[in-house]
Amino acid sequence: MKLFQQGLLTLSLVLAAPAFACTQDGVEGFVPENDLKISVNAKRFGGMTEEQFNKTIDSVEHIYAPIVAELGGTLKVDRKWTDATVNAYAQRSGSTWMVSMFGGLARHETITEDGFALVVCHEIGHHIGGAPKKTSAWSNPWASNEGQADYWATLKCLRRTWLNDNNEEIIKGMTIPAALEAACGQQHLWNADRALCIRTSMAGDSVAKLFQALSKDPKASEFSTPDAKVVTKTNDSHPATQCRLDTYFQGSLCEIGYNDAVENTSEVTGTCHGSLGHKLGMRPLCWFKPSVQ
Repeated sequence: MKLFQQGLLTLSLVLAAPAFACTQDGVEGFVPENDLKISVNAKRFGGMTEEQFNKTIDSVEHIYAPIVAELGGTLKVDRKWTDATVNAYAQRSGSTWMVSMFGGLARHETITEDGFALVVCHEIGHHIGGAPKKTSAWSNPWASNEGQADYWATLKCLRRTWLNDNNEEIIKGMTIPAALEAACGQQHLWNADRALCIRTSMAGDSVAKLFQALSKDPKASEFSTPDAKVVTKTNDSHPATQCRLDTYFQGSLCEIGYNDAVENTSEVTGTCHGSLGHKLGMRPLCWFKPSVQ
């Protein structure tokens, strides 16, 4: 009886604990766990100021807080500017849908304001990014998996956030890879759409550089060198760096609008999908295995 009671207590603690995302076991975040710490006093080139940190979060939060409320949740963004952690997390506790953003991540030299906005979108994407979801043996799988949160970030969130910005002017200050400029120009005929495609993809390039730095990979990911891997089963965890850049890129190229909502039980609705005849803008096969043909 004592062992049975202890088992019930352990189970009740597991079920009562807040649920984390960016990993299947609640340990990792936007990037795999790492020991890198970047304090507010760190002397590093690049990175963001506290004002930029808060402004970037504001730009996404004020759009998605009402949307989360319509879905029955309360969005809470925990702004941990002084925390040196180089990561970000999503968490649910009851109806509170949390996103934790850390100053250590914002201060990394690879992270631009646009790259940081993508991370905010990714974490919100765990809450509302649709299928496929992370699988879980213990609870209702509420969180969109890593690849889907990446895809939703450029497919929906950044497009909505930056819709009214002067994106044509903003991208003039960027060094745009030829493969990116050509693909966005071919897929999006209007200059405003082309500029938004480039900007969202370049946000992906910023965080891809972060992934490369943390993994100490000598080879940079490029828009012109997509990951050739084809999975036999959808990968819920962090895809490889090139695969993640490919996902941001394809989300930017997809012709489906940000107002076409995704669904929790359909991998097709609101996305570019082979079953709909799309040839571009689809989730890369390096992490995604379509269940609908």
